[in-house]
Amino acid sequence: MAAEGGMTGQLVSMVTLLGAAVIAVPVFKRLGLGAVLGYLAGGLAIGPFGLKLVSDPQTILHVAELGVVMFLFVIGLEMNPTHLWGLRRQIFGLGSLQVVVCSALLTAVGVAFGYSWPVSFVAGAGFVLTSTAIVMQLLNERGDIATPRGQRIVSILLFEDLLIVPLLAVVAFLAPADAAHAATSPLWQRIGTALLALGALVAAGIWLLNPLFRVLARAKAREVMTAAALLVVLGAALLMELGGLSMAMGAFLAGVLLSESTFRHQLEADVEPFRGLLLGLFFLAVGMSLDLATVASHWPLVLGGTLALMATKAACIYAVARFAKSSRADAVDRAILMAQGGEFAFVLYAQALAQRVITPEVNANMTAIIVLSMAFTPLVVALHKRLARPAPESMEGVEPAHDLCGNVLIIGFGRVGQIVTQAALLRGADITIIDSDTTTIREANKYGFKVYFGDGARTDVLHAAGAHHARAIVVCIDDRAAATLIAETAKQQFPQAELIVRAYDREHALALVKTDADVVVRETFESALVLGHATAKALGASDDEADENLAELRRRDRERFTLEIAGGRFAGRDLVLRNGTETTAAPVEQAPAT
Repeated sequence: MAAEGGMTGQLVSMVTLLGAAVIAVPVFKRLGLGAVLGYLAGGLAIGPFGLKLVSDPQTILHVAELGVVMFLFVIGLEMNPTHLWGLRRQIFGLGSLQVVVCSALLTAVGVAFGYSWPVSFVAGAGFVLTSTAIVMQLLNERGDIATPRGQRIVSILLFEDLLIVPLLAVVAFLAPADAAHAATSPLWQRIGTALLALGALVAAGIWLLNPLFRVLARAKAREVMTAAALLVVLGAALLMELGGLSMAMGAFLAGVLLSESTFRHQLEADVEPFRGLLLGLFFLAVGMSLDLATVASHWPLVLGGTLALMATKAACIYAVARFAKSSRADAVDRAILMAQGGEFAFVLYAQALAQRVITPEVNANMTAIIVLSMAFTPLVVALHKRLARPAPESMEGVEPAHDLCGNVLIIGFGRVGQIVTQAALLRGADITIIDSDTTTIREANKYGFKVYFGDGARTDVLHAAGAHHARAIVVCIDDRAAATLIAETAKQQFPQAELIVRAYDREHALALVKTDADVVVRETFESALVLGHATAKALGASDDEADENLAELRRRDRERFTLEIAGGRFAGRDLVLRNGTETTAAPVEQAPAT
């Protein structure tokens, strides 16, 4: 019965945790505050300092740290050793500069609050260790991990993960003489163990992992491949833990060593569900760990310390970023994202407490400050996103449209525009291309295409791009409202040109008919017909039968489209489909009945 009661209690805790996530995260995302803050708020609500539905957040936190470990493994899979080597200056140069400057300033903040310099140093050093989980999740939500500014942040996080070992050594050095017995081994031995663990992991990654996965792939046991993926992640984390290093660092290195493996995508797919669930559990546990009693009894110190440390760290990060020649926008973004303390501070403070460098009261206050700073970060990020003015777009390498006179004007140089351009070039056309995305323009220039900057909805831009000379104006952008506005403007101002417009879907195509566009092409219609043609052949149809099916589909679609036009929205206009392309024809007095 006792075992049954224990199992029931565990099941209740699991249901409570999942329920908190399912309720809080969608609500906070709907409010524009992000998933991380939702997890933190949900954890605070059900934890021992909230509704007391879950009473042991520390145990959950230790298990949930595996979510951070798996996240770093997935990031490692995206970085091959060559790419990582290319980041070495950012990892050790930018990372060390930020850590040294921030440590000095944060130590000064502790001294200003009245603590001795050893206590201030340990408290400040813990706050220097940014939360990998918080920052990586926010970067992931924004899709910034693979961008240059995201890579710089990842580099600094990696350096801070490496920093936990020397910081633990410094704590042992600062310990009182009568606490020296707490150190289990001398410094040189711990450094040797760490290097041995790193060497063993690298050796296993080079000579063992790929042959292992080839053997498992030949066995064709899907569940065993999943088990092997988890074994690699957890095994690497355990090896680094035994070596006195960060578990997250071990998982990251394992990912890097497998980044060029043919099994990389399979590994990522196997780990992803566990990573997302455990990372969410980690944020819930952090929320549950916020001791409201400590915050309430020492609220001036905790709140003031949180704001002072976050402001000092943010100012330091901004200054270092600007010194390293980052743009103002990137420096502000990095400062806001990395202004909090991190999960590795808990490890540092626990060790400092065990060796009597800090008191239990300092440990409780600093732990509350770290958790509070982690909770504030998503809120500050969301507030900055709403209030900050967008940074001016760089026009470097971009030329505005001016005095052009091609006979074909293409507006938008994305996937569709690139293909249309090639078709026009095969006919020997004199092409002018404009786009409003500077990144697209710069990328196109690398491949020999001259694309000019300009908003196709503006009459002056169209004149500058030579629309009054054009025989055809082709609108290829994927923004429905913008495409409709461009079509209206171009048809009114440049009636001599054939107006050919890309439509997002059927509703958009109907709206474009109203603008008198000469040709309207739904972007998915032709590809869907080709897929249907291939499906008919797969079912045994001959080429002629498949072609007949295709013609019948075109006929039915043409009739439905004509009825929709005549049925109220655009009565008085007919639509003729030539080879699957919707083309507005002359007005008719009465729409066909079928």
